[in-house]
Amino acid sequence: MAKAANRAAILDAGRRVFAKLGFDVTTVRDIIRETDLAAGTFYNYFKSKEDVFEAIAGDSARRFGERLQDVRTQATDFETYILTAYQAYFEFLAEENADGIKKGVPHMALIGVRVDTPELKAVFAEIRTDLDHVLGDVLVAHLDTEYLTAAAVGIAREMGDHMLARQPMDPVGTAQFASNLLLSGIRGFALATPGQ
Repeated sequence: MAKAANRAAILDAGRRVFAKLGFDVTTVRDIIRETDLAAGTFYNYFKSKEDVFEAIAGDSARRFGERLQDVRTQATDFETYILTAYQAYFEFLAEENADGIKKGVPHMALIGVRVDTPELKAVFAEIRTDLDHVLGDVLVAHLDTEYLTAAAVGIAREMGDHMLARQPMDPVGTAQFASNLLLSGIRGFALATPGQ
């Protein structure tokens, strides 16, 4: 039990310190100072600040992945999938960042979302598979779902960052805007490339 608590304390401290100071400036000493643990305890769990950062990123991706599974089971069509996936993501960001924003340390969850981790690559692959599945022949048979997934994720990341800077945050309105933007782009692509 103590091992799990110590690891969790280091990860929580890492989230706070990375959000406050930024990744480049943060040191292992900064992270350990935010805990009640002895300095040497850190190395029983992590080798470096990079390991802490990767663990935070993996944890964030896994937890969001669980929400994405719920979206997948509930969506009945492509448009519903897009809207509910965006809403799940923006609500996740709002919940993850609510305490940090109250304390004047915004964007705590975003520091844990890296695009190069295996966990986030798995989420990206899940989204692409979902899009392949829900698109079917309905909209545009020649639409490249890898590009579509990259566009959907890019919209989510950029709009999420801006949503967190606004008070009050509006995950539902942000999801509606992002969904309309992506769906309009798909419809425009279908009109611009008929017969391909």
